[in-house]
Amino acid sequence: MADTRELLDAIAKVLLRCVVFGFLLILVWFGAYSLAGDVIYSVHGKLFGITPHELNLIHYGGMAFVKLCVLLFFLFPYIAIRLVLRRKA
Repeated sequence: MADTRELLDAIAKVLLRCVVFGFLLILVWFGAYSLAGDVIYSVHGKLFGITPHELNLIHYGGMAFVKLCVLLFFLFPYIAIRLVLRRKA
């Protein structure tokens, strides 16, 4: 029983770190795109032949996808594990 509790606690700690790193990734991505959007467009617009509007859609859609994945795969399991550990205590 103690081994299972320790394992779940370790998994919960890893999941929490993944949540933090995921949101840091989104924050850095948003900051880079906000500050250097013109540079990013000048490189990728010519390379792929896309408009600024399409590039905005791609980046904001990507940020939304990463945010959704962080919530679904890291935050919700973390909360579930913590609830199980609290109930057993």
